[in-house]
Amino acid sequence: MTLPATELRKTALNSVHRRMGAKMVNFGGWDMPVEYSGIIAEHLATRTAAGLFDVSHMGEIEVRGGTALDLVQHVSCNDASKLAVGQAHYSGLMTHQGTFVDDLLVHKISDRHYFLCVNAGNQDADFEHIRGNNAMRAELENSGPRFSQLAIQGPKALGILQKLTKVPIADLKYYWFTFGEVSGVHCLIARTGYTGEDGFEIYFEPKHSETLWDALMNAGQSAGMIPCGLGARNTLRLEAGMCLYGHEIDDTTTPLEAGLGWICKLNKHEFMGRDIILRQKENGLPRTLVGFEMVGKQPGRDGCTVVDHGKQVGRVTSGSPAPFLKKNIGMAYVPPGMDKVGAELLIGIRTNEAQAKIVPLPFYKRAK
Repeated sequence: MTLPATELRKTALNSVHRRMGAKMVNFGGWDMPVEYSGIIAEHLATRTAAGLFDVSHMGEIEVRGGTALDLVQHVSCNDASKLAVGQAHYSGLMTHQGTFVDDLLVHKISDRHYFLCVNAGNQDADFEHIRGNNAMRAELENSGPRFSQLAIQGPKALGILQKLTKVPIADLKYYWFTFGEVSGVHCLIARTGYTGEDGFEIYFEPKHSETLWDALMNAGQSAGMIPCGLGARNTLRLEAGMCLYGHEIDDTTTPLEAGLGWICKLNKHEFMGRDIILRQKENGLPRTLVGFEMVGKQPGRDGCTVVDHGKQVGRVTSGSPAPFLKKNIGMAYVPPGMDKVGAELLIGIRTNEAQAKIVPLPFYKRAK
């Protein structure tokens, strides 16, 4: 179904966000909260206590049947044959050119059932892409309307969520998932997230959204958990050095260029774009994604240029003040030879060229 250009999609919690005074924005065609109490406060609460995020705009696609694995293997670059039941991994949905249609999480529910979580603005295009390359005739469902999703992230997330479920979630390893009741609601409970912190993402029927939101907010109040919007989600993922579709990765970017070679299993027999990625690995990369810190006080923002001897040689894909690190950081694509840690970069900010230095990614890594 195609929505009129002026009609934004809404999650089941839209009225709750508005009652709570959230600042709402158009994000990928969805009316979503960008902040409640402020991006910095929400960012710091997630790093030090916990944050609750409505991420029900994310898309879900289910692949079923005897050829489900064959299809997942064909369209994605990671090796889903290595997943155990109850395990998930991060992967790329590939074009024939070895670039990203999207990035996604692949959950193995059974040998005949895979559950894919994809980006909000891409979900319909992702589904059509997978369907168009489904020569193996696996069963496909664009099941986003059947799910809401909440993310509980931060060092106190485990204790908060455990209050509401009998499932021993402390035993759940990172990137594993299980099924069980949370506050009486049947959920898929995954130990995953997009903030660089420990935490969980739970999937459930939309009709239970307000029940679970309220239960989690009440359970987390004494621990300092607060509601968080997409603004803090973005600064958190940037500090953690995580890629964002439309910024670090898109349909012009290969996994190798984006520093995501670890999700690209070239020893797999076949997947879309494999030969092109393999040639790129053999011949060398035309550009590389690097992390940088600004030397001065000016932040290098998304879209700023990287300058060398007066010429643009790259661009900033994401740039922002980092609330927890108290630095101005960013990621940028640079040509070969300019990607060494410690090297100086010049970032074009309006009419000025500001100094930056290349630093290792991720910028922030939580203590285990």
